[in-house]
Amino acid sequence: MVMRMLVGLLLLTLTGGSNPPVVKIDSGEIAGNRSGAVTSFLGIPYAAAPVGPLRWRPPSPVTAWTITRQARVYGSDCAQAPFPQDAAPIRTAPSEDCLFLNVWAPSSRANGKALPVMVWIHGGGFVNGGGSPAIYDGSNFAADGVVLVSLNYRLGRFGFFLHPAIEGESETGNFGFLDQIAALEWVKRNIGAFGGDPENVTIFGESAGGMSVHMLMQSDKARGLFHKAIIQSGGGTACSLPYASRQQAIGAGSRFAPGLTADALRALPVSSVVGDLSLSNIERDDYSGPMFDRINLHAQPVEAIAAGLYADVPIMLGTNSADGFPPTSDKQEVLRMLATAGPRARQLYDPDGTKSGLEMATKISADQIFIGPGRDVARRLAAKGRKVFVYRFDHIGGATGKAMGGAPHASEIPYVFALPEQRIEKGGDGNDAAVAKTMHRYWIDFTRHGRPTHKHGRKAWRPFSPDSDRLRLIGTEGAHDIPDPLRERLDFAAKIGCQAPPSPDQNK
Repeated sequence: MVMRMLVGLLLLTLTGGSNPPVVKIDSGEIAGNRSGAVTSFLGIPYAAAPVGPLRWRPPSPVTAWTITRQARVYGSDCAQAPFPQDAAPIRTAPSEDCLFLNVWAPSSRANGKALPVMVWIHGGGFVNGGGSPAIYDGSNFAADGVVLVSLNYRLGRFGFFLHPAIEGESETGNFGFLDQIAALEWVKRNIGAFGGDPENVTIFGESAGGMSVHMLMQSDKARGLFHKAIIQSGGGTACSLPYASRQQAIGAGSRFAPGLTADALRALPVSSVVGDLSLSNIERDDYSGPMFDRINLHAQPVEAIAAGLYADVPIMLGTNSADGFPPTSDKQEVLRMLATAGPRARQLYDPDGTKSGLEMATKISADQIFIGPGRDVARRLAAKGRKVFVYRFDHIGGATGKAMGGAPHASEIPYVFALPEQRIEKGGDGNDAAVAKTMHRYWIDFTRHGRPTHKHGRKAWRPFSPDSDRLRLIGTEGAHDIPDPLRERLDFAAKIGCQAPPSPDQNK
């Protein structure tokens, strides 16, 4: 009998027991999942459901619960129209009730020390996406000693909206950004219960998530909620995303719902608010997207840095080598576009005359939207004496990258999460696992130490230098520091400009 009890206790210690892990947070107890050395808690509400009278209002505190809440499946992603081409397809039925986050953590800590925390902000053009895609599973970060948090935030018109009937109720129409800040406040209050260190939080995101990181870096309300930042394909100028002014946002809201009262707006069916708005038709006159508000989004990132509005925390940022959205694949059409910029344009984008229209259009778009603006951000930061680590992801993992002549937009994400089997491209090669190991380790090192190489025998990754635009190239053949091979092309693209509208007066 005694021997059976001892064996049972030993098995309980080794397996963590048969009961699900339970954690107490400020709103009550939650029960999660355990898989080997990792525990996960999914679908945790960090704010009240933003429905009914709470639609188009800042996030409100969640109501506490008295019995253990099951946190074993994802909560609904935020309301959105379908977008079949999404690189990270959601796995829930979208809903207006969507302010949930997810936590992955090690099952145990060897020395009892608080662990570094990473908070992932998804992309999707502020109209699509969520925390549920398989590509964002945080298990590998947790297995490597990091507490990983992913979050949902309101999208489309639910997240970014003003209208004459409600514009006096809130200091901003960027409700999606307020959600992100509320999630970070939740992390500060609760992450210690999962073994995380609330004083060592890294925010990171890709595309719209990277743009969100830019916003948080200049937000008055986000000060002290994070301590490092990673920006993946987050742009940084009006060429990336020309934010609306308050008046422009009100105008878009009026065109969407002319003449409606506040009560009538809040009574609109979810399907009517969502409509057909998705990444496929984001540029329209009845939707503004994020807007300047002088509270969270003061200016374009390059302008915020110059004005001293940017948080003074360690930064890593980068882009992919084919980080664009080609408007056409017709080479003759692309050549006509380039002809207006002079003969040098064709020499830079089609030096030997063999490039396809798709590759050329992709790289022109990438230079204008992400790569060039990212370089501008790095240069502004370096000019301020800030250390910034810059990467360029150049691993071609399949047929799409081969056709585009580089790593497509968002293709780095599965490598960052050490999930090469979730790569967005069809195909892959024998180098996928090695590239994933490298990328994943850089992100973890930066989170722990504020620089992306600390141990493990890797060559030192030096901070960005505007003298040579030195960056770390991460590709199929490994990773190494080089002067930016695209420097001349980006200089040329900067001279042409993107024909983006000037930043509007934020007070109008």
